[in-house]
Amino acid sequence: MKLVEPPPSCSTAPAIVFIGKNSRGKWVARQQDGLFGGLFISRKEAVKYALFENGHHPETIVELSREIELDMGGYPSPDHVLAAGMPASRAA
Repeated sequence: MKLVEPPPSCSTAPAIVFIGKNSRGKWVARQQDGLFGGLFISRKEAVKYALFENGHHPETIVELSREIELDMGGYPSPDHVLAAGMPASRAA
C-alpha cells in the first residue's frame, strides 16, 4: 500500500484562501488566518497553490477586488525598514 502525505497545511475543514493583487501588482494567495501564503506571477498560479493547500476545494477560494498583502508573521519587510530610516546593513 502506498501512503500519500497530505499537503502541509491540510486540516479537517478546508481552509478559506484569499487571492488578489498586492500594491505592487503581484498575485497573493493567503489563508484566512495567515497560516500559509505566497506571491505569484499570475492568477492561475495563485489559484493552483490555493487549491493544493486547501485540499482542492474551489468553493473556499475568495478573490478580492481590493489589495491584499502577504503578511510574513509581523516582521517588517526590508522596504519598510529602509523607509523608516534604518541603515540597509541592519535591514537584512
